[in-house]
Amino acid sequence: MPQPDAVPPGSRSGHPSWSRHAAIYELNLRHFTRDGTLAAARSHLPRLADLGVGIIWLMPIHPIGVAHRKGLLGSPYAVRDHFGVNLEFGNLAELRAFVADAHHRGLRVLLDWVAHHTAWDHDLVTRQPEWYRRDEDGQLRRTPLMDWDDIVDLDYRQPGLWHYMVDAMEYWVRQADVDGFRCDLAGLVPWEFWEHARRQLQRVKPVFLLAEWDWTDTPATFDAGYGWSWHSALRGIAGQQAPVSDLARLYRDWAGALGGPVMPMTFVTNHDENAWQGSDGELFGPALPAAAALSVLGPGIPLLFNGQEAGLDRRLPFFDTDEIDWAEHPRSRLYRTLLGVKRRHRALWNPPWGAPLTAVATDLPRQVFAFTRSGGGERVLVAVNLSPGWVRVRLTTTGRGAHNGTGPSDRWAGPGVRDALSGRPARLPADRSIRMPPWGFRVLVAHR
Repeated sequence: MPQPDAVPPGSRSGHPSWSRHAAIYELNLRHFTRDGTLAAARSHLPRLADLGVGIIWLMPIHPIGVAHRKGLLGSPYAVRDHFGVNLEFGNLAELRAFVADAHHRGLRVLLDWVAHHTAWDHDLVTRQPEWYRRDEDGQLRRTPLMDWDDIVDLDYRQPGLWHYMVDAMEYWVRQADVDGFRCDLAGLVPWEFWEHARRQLQRVKPVFLLAEWDWTDTPATFDAGYGWSWHSALRGIAGQQAPVSDLARLYRDWAGALGGPVMPMTFVTNHDENAWQGSDGELFGPALPAAAALSVLGPGIPLLFNGQEAGLDRRLPFFDTDEIDWAEHPRSRLYRTLLGVKRRHRALWNPPWGAPLTAVATDLPRQVFAFTRSGGGERVLVAVNLSPGWVRVRLTTTGRGAHNGTGPSDRWAGPGVRDALSGRPARLPADRSIRMPPWGFRVLVAHR
């Protein structure tokens, strides 16, 4: 019998055991507190631990370029010194204290790592000019990505650049005891570089690498990648521009890859979505609780964006400061409950520890998505109303066997069934029906 933190046979052994049921929390120091510092953010660590997240992703903490700066404060992704801490945020000692306190509370910390480009006034521009891409006139090449004229592209055909960048990553693991990196624009840097970097970092300690790249195209060097197709499917359903069947189809398409070495990161929002696409309310409206439930309880590693649990209802300015109102909000209770359910039930853990998703057929396939995940002696049933009206849905199968189920079962009508959200006993009626409010959900647990 494997230990609770053991990686299942056949899976890549590189996942740190502490990632087995962790959720990631993206933290932008610029917006997180009035002071915008590591020391001020540290005071929130007890609250984040109580919320139930397991990994904190700090957006770039490094000094920001001045040349061609965007806005008043510039983009944190225009890094001017890969070995420095932005003085607006604090210093190395305060980063060490933040990480140490996080570890004391059972949290892990990732740094956002920008390897693809630098600010125009990074010291490498004058010290190692051959490490940069050039245009046809021999001038530094402004990155062709969007309108990011505040950065210039690095040239990974230069071996010296590989050594520099890995040394810088290792510096933060050794000096601040960080637990890994979120790798910006990972697929625009050679995959071989990341493989080399991971080998070097693993010599220091087990690390977690999150690729900003679609997870289905991300190599096993990484622990997780972005579930963009999941996010797109949920946005379409929330806006009633796509059918619920799109979600079922997505999970069918994902089925083979979910047993592989890379986890999909399922997110309702992140800094890019919030800044450039819209706030949670703009993107999901009243469908947000349903999307949150699916992000946490489905197969994948969930992400929360800073302020999301406090009901953040606006776009945060990317090149300036803002302050989140940290008043208690129903969404805090929602996420605390969902993350607690995920931790307590092994079937809901992150791949590869958690169980696969098996879809459950219902008599309302255009409004309801239901599934089971079975493992650790339990079967968990999740039913989500992805429509704006009240429904009474009947389960026509209970998720035994293939993705469309194989037939009814009395398991959910028998004793020992509990409502995972409330902890109270619960059972389905004889017709196996569930009543749910608009965009509501139910989670039942039955022991085998």
